[in-house]
Amino acid sequence: MSSFFIEAIQSVFDQTYKNWELLLVDDGSTDGSTEIALRYTQKYPEKVHYLEHEGHHNRGMSATRNLGIRHAKGEYITFLDADDIWIPNTLEEQAAILNSHPDAGMVYGPIQIWFDWTGNSEDQKLNYLEQREYEELKKLGMETNTLIEPPILFLLLLQMKISIAGMLVRRQVIEKVGGFEDSFRGLYEDQVFCTKVCLQFPVFVASQCWYKYRQHPKSCCVIAQKTKKEYWHIQRPVFLNWLEQYLSIKGFKYTEAWEVLQKELWLSRHPILSSLLNRPQQIIKRIKWRVNRIALQKLLVKTEKLRI
Repeated sequence: MSSFFIEAIQSVFDQTYKNWELLLVDDGSTDGSTEIALRYTQKYPEKVHYLEHEGHHNRGMSATRNLGIRHAKGEYITFLDADDIWIPNTLEEQAAILNSHPDAGMVYGPIQIWFDWTGNSEDQKLNYLEQREYEELKKLGMETNTLIEPPILFLLLLQMKISIAGMLVRRQVIEKVGGFEDSFRGLYEDQVFCTKVCLQFPVFVASQCWYKYRQHPKSCCVIAQKTKKEYWHIQRPVFLNWLEQYLSIKGFKYTEAWEVLQKELWLSRHPILSSLLNRPQQIIKRIKWRVNRIALQKLLVKTEKLRI
């Protein structure tokens, strides 16, 4: 895992945009990451800074991100997990978009689900971009590379039709929504934050991919997906119940957002009926996935033939 951390840091140094500061926030690590982080701070004291919770305690993802936010000096703030990487022009292109769209609270694009770092040729064939935004926005008569007004993205997020990662956010937006929720230590910590932003601010949805999301067996999302009970029956209800209280406090009760939330709450509280209702859709998704994978394999075969 230490090699992943070094690659993540190096992807920041490789950025074409050089006016950045890197805050390495330690959430009570025990795998040697602390030593790596301290080496970088000693070597690049003007660019890299080390932060940790009092007593080197583990406080979870949300509290760790909030610690970094409190110490950040920039007008724009972004987040990079220790096992992922940015492509070199990420900061330059994202900052340019926010500079040219002053109403945008944040900007993000599709992520690359990344397998080929393993060196396995079969893993390379599995690489793909998660671009559900295109399909979902087209259904609403909208396109990417434009500013999306609230609450459109909020509703899509709530219904799990899109995902948001690798975003660049204005500091003032983060402050207005109250940052991340410390009570969400792991799963849903990013969705909680993004729902708050998308509910209240316009967001620029780009078609450009900037973020490589590394897939490996020890990542929290992979582990959660293997233990579906925790993900669906425990974590999602916690998220939805929190969101119900949040919308009520913020005055969004009885709006479109409230109605969609109530539907999601019902599905969460009646998992058996929900499963029966969603089964036809799941079958269709599986068929589409298999068709797309076959098409990708055929494309790879044709490409190899052309190379020969």
